[in-house]
Amino acid sequence: MTSTGPATGTFPARLRDWFRAHPLAFDAVIASGTLVCMIAGSFTDPHGSREGPTFGDHAPDLWSVLIMVAGAAALVLRRRRPFAVLCFTVTICLVELVNDNRPAPIAMSAVVALYTVASRTDRPTTWRVGLVTMAMLTAAAMIFGPTHWYAQENLGVFAWTGMAAAAGDAVRSRRAFVDAIRERAERAERTREEEAGRRVAEERLRIARDLHDVVAHHIALVNVQAGVAAHVMDKRPDQAKEALAHVREASRSALDELRATVGLLRQSGDPEAPTEPAPGLAVLDGLLDSFRKAGLPVALARCDGDQPRPLPATVDLAAYRIVQEALTNVRKHAGPDAEAEVSVVRVGRTVEITVLDNGAPQTGAPADSGGHGLLGMRERVGALGGTLTTAPRYGGGFRVQAILPVTTRTGEDA
Repeated sequence: MTSTGPATGTFPARLRDWFRAHPLAFDAVIASGTLVCMIAGSFTDPHGSREGPTFGDHAPDLWSVLIMVAGAAALVLRRRRPFAVLCFTVTICLVELVNDNRPAPIAMSAVVALYTVASRTDRPTTWRVGLVTMAMLTAAAMIFGPTHWYAQENLGVFAWTGMAAAAGDAVRSRRAFVDAIRERAERAERTREEEAGRRVAEERLRIARDLHDVVAHHIALVNVQAGVAAHVMDKRPDQAKEALAHVREASRSALDELRATVGLLRQSGDPEAPTEPAPGLAVLDGLLDSFRKAGLPVALARCDGDQPRPLPATVDLAAYRIVQEALTNVRKHAGPDAEAEVSVVRVGRTVEITVLDNGAPQTGAPADSGGHGLLGMRERVGALGGTLTTAPRYGGGFRVQAILPVTTRTGEDA
């Protein structure tokens, strides 16, 4: 059996939340407290005896009570009509000071109204309204009050109105400071969420490009070799077996690359991801051999410059994928008798990848068939700051040329 005990601070917190949800009720409580203070102050005589103020020797008349009730009742609307409430309370305060020889402390309602105006407006307005209110009430108390003009009660009116304006301005400044901090925190949170979403989208797009390149290349080879095997199965079984062997090899390569790509998505606690290096121009010969086995003659020309150096990993992978996708498009769209030429030329701080074919004349890009090959190549090249040119060749065929920078973002060589 457990005992929860008293909930310390629960009731004040609930009461505060309830007043925030019902501001009119809170203003009614403030008005009631102000009325009690004014009535209690009206029974006090600051000059009752030589020993000091006395309580109960003086009682307010009916007119003063009505004035105090009216001033307190106006405070209920202080949030909705702050300037109107201030004007009303100051007016009745002036009326009480002018007409009564022993005025009631109606200035309390004007002090609360002035605080409300100062807390809900800007600083210049607070200064102007505060100075006017202090001047009017202080002057009326000095001129029409029952005591000498230099009495401490008259100076008290000046002090209370000044403190009300200063307190309201301080509350407004603190509220604005807290709102600014909250807005800055919310904006920073939105910025972090947007940045995280952008990075997720970029990573998803990169992985989608890799998957597209892998699947499109290998599935195209599998489709070609499976068609060859089906065509010669009855008459030339040896050739059919060779085609099926190529199908098996292409599918195994596809699975290996898919496993390596999906391994990037594993979490830290997942089984160990494959450790094979990402494909690059170092294994370009193997890629071209797979196309040759599929029936596409491919010629390769390479020029690495005087001092060949390895390419950055991102540039190396992009160059490999561009060649892979371009040859896949040749195999799919250029016709059965097409031939392809691949050139990789290192020129200064750039590397140029060119893929040509002599297939049937094309009126548009291979991407017009509904695929995303050229779009993926263009995104790869654009992400590295390079350029991609794709266009039909005069007399037939197609040309794909990519120029990739060999330097990193910071300007350092690989």
